[in-house]
Amino acid sequence: MTDSGPGLRRSLSGLHLWGIAVGLVISGEYFGWSYGWAQAGTLGFLITTIAIAVMYTTFIFSYTELTTALPHAGGPFAYASRAFGPMGGYAAGFATLVEFVFAPPAIALAIGAYLNVQFPGLSARTAAVGAYLVFMALNIAGVTIAATFELVVTILAIIELLVFMGVVSRGFAWANFTAGGWAGQDAPSSAMVGGIFAAIPFAIWFFLAIEGVAMAAEEVRDPKRTIPRAYIAGILTLAALAFGTMIFAGAVGDWRQIANINDPLPQAMKRVVGANSGWLHLLVWIGLLGLIASFHGIIMGYSRQIFALARAGLLPRALAAIHPRLQTPYVAILAGGAVGIAAIYSDQVVTIAGQPLTASIVTMSALGAITMYVISLASLFRLRRTEPRLGRPFVTPAYPIVPAVALAIALVSLIAMVYYNPFIAALFACGGVAGGIFAAMRARRGLVGRDDPMLQRAADASAAVAAHQGSE
Repeated sequence: MTDSGPGLRRSLSGLHLWGIAVGLVISGEYFGWSYGWAQAGTLGFLITTIAIAVMYTTFIFSYTELTTALPHAGGPFAYASRAFGPMGGYAAGFATLVEFVFAPPAIALAIGAYLNVQFPGLSARTAAVGAYLVFMALNIAGVTIAATFELVVTILAIIELLVFMGVVSRGFAWANFTAGGWAGQDAPSSAMVGGIFAAIPFAIWFFLAIEGVAMAAEEVRDPKRTIPRAYIAGILTLAALAFGTMIFAGAVGDWRQIANINDPLPQAMKRVVGANSGWLHLLVWIGLLGLIASFHGIIMGYSRQIFALARAGLLPRALAAIHPRLQTPYVAILAGGAVGIAAIYSDQVVTIAGQPLTASIVTMSALGAITMYVISLASLFRLRRTEPRLGRPFVTPAYPIVPAVALAIALVSLIAMVYYNPFIAALFACGGVAGGIFAAMRARRGLVGRDDPMLQRAADASAAVAAHQGSE
């Protein structure tokens, strides 16, 4: 970083980055996805998940080009700013902020549900708030400490998912997985199509937040080499775990009984080994590490997004404060945590569009994610056209086919989520408009971009492109 704005310390290795990439997402293998069974059935949801896996794989190959060309704590906010100007950056930044701020309370509630299996007298909500306090403190303590912790718990969480598959394999029966697998029916029908589309947010949950690696780009040693390796290894790891976990969990009994709960893996294992088995207790304790890995990693992600938006002037400047000794964005960490804790305390009193609050939070987070993917892919296409000489250490393979596939699936997913979740989509849109008005007012006062070196370079690049086009 230059000295013209607040800086973050470069101390992360490639292994740290892979740990962050997988750790950000791995809680999606432990809970959240099973709500998709309630919408589409096991086989219908399998189709949804395959399509979303293709989208994420092609998206990551495309997104890596942007991340390595423009390493910035704002991630998609920086790419869209470069491509479309400050308000384009705001749109991407808002969508990313919704994704990363609303995912942690859902994960925290799942942590509480897992602890409740071991300690029935412990309130899930109390445990969730306690998790916020502990992991906000850990993130404030320093990025190297935080990333090393993330790597360790991610490796343990992966091992535990493999143990889960091995233990429940003794009760595996494909007939259990396929029974009523087409939205409750044994054969495909036109009635299941709606369920396949309605299940999209829960398939996204399998992979949601892997793009958060981009928000650690300012803190990575040699980002041009390590980021592509971390992304590609991460998406392959997650795809294998997602399909394995879902298939093994659904094949050990009546999948309908675990389609609307926050702890599907312990409940699936209980059918095979019994409620008093040591394997079950091992799953609960080590399984918590998967939730903790994502929870901790997403706190890291949302704090960098808040920090980047505040440094750029799109949020109040105070949110960009960096701890003078620890060099972490401590105010941004605390601000995002306050929103999450408020959501946790609303869990038992709020339902949205007839869904439990956890399911609604998952949907809201997924809506933010898919909106950001569309904007990022549009940024890739525009920057290829307007800045062909931009340094690109990693080039998207088979361009433009790979990003076009990702964009097509993302657009279909966005339309489906809006159609099946109109109230949540309306809340998302209202928040975006309100924030856009605030950002526009700050832009008119000259408060946007003045302290962010990359935004200044983006403005210079846009001016150069405009001048070149005007001279033709």
